[in-house]
Amino acid sequence: MDQDLLDRLELRQLIDNWAIWRDAGMWDKFRTVWHDDGRMMATWTQGTADEFIAMNKEGWKKGVSILHFLGGHTAEINGTRAVTQTKMTISQRGDVHGVSCDVVCTGRFYDFLEKRKGKWGMCLRQPIYEKDRLDAVDANAPLTLEQDLLEQFPVGYRHLAYIQTKVGYEVERNMPGLKGERVEELYATGSDWLAGKSISWSGNTWG
Repeated sequence: MDQDLLDRLELRQLIDNWAIWRDAGMWDKFRTVWHDDGRMMATWTQGTADEFIAMNKEGWKKGVSILHFLGGHTAEINGTRAVTQTKMTISQRGDVHGVSCDVVCTGRFYDFLEKRKGKWGMCLRQPIYEKDRLDAVDANAPLTLEQDLLEQFPVGYRHLAYIQTKVGYEVERNMPGLKGERVEELYATGSDWLAGKSISWSGNTWG
């Protein structure tokens, strides 16, 4: 089989494994998709892969429910470097003002990967948040959101940020969306990665 096709198959399997093992709480298996220096950027936590796993474990103990579903996928490969994009939804259930609610956020996982010692692994995952919505699980339940708080967050994930704030997380307010300067910076960083450059970090933020 052609090596390019083998790489693409391995990359897609790695992306699928991330979602399945993370959502199932299979943390030892989940750790294998990351390189040791891998980092995760999410609305509710930014840091190393190990910090992300620890935060997830803590969230599970508190009853935090976040699930993922994957769609279309593409990969750009240059030697031992790759950037992949995968359509996804993030769904979170939580209590908002005493009402059980679901948030669904649609976007893409934008991933920086590298092949080391013959094995692909994730170096950075940066979601792109395109649009979201919030609904009461019981459609008849009365629910009024705090508009001032809602509008503090970017349009692509404001309802997701709202529910995460209400369950106690400090939410990052500068994540990439469908359009704008931040997502253009992400694309530029991806191009640099494929060209062999390192990711520039300032604290827990790239670029």
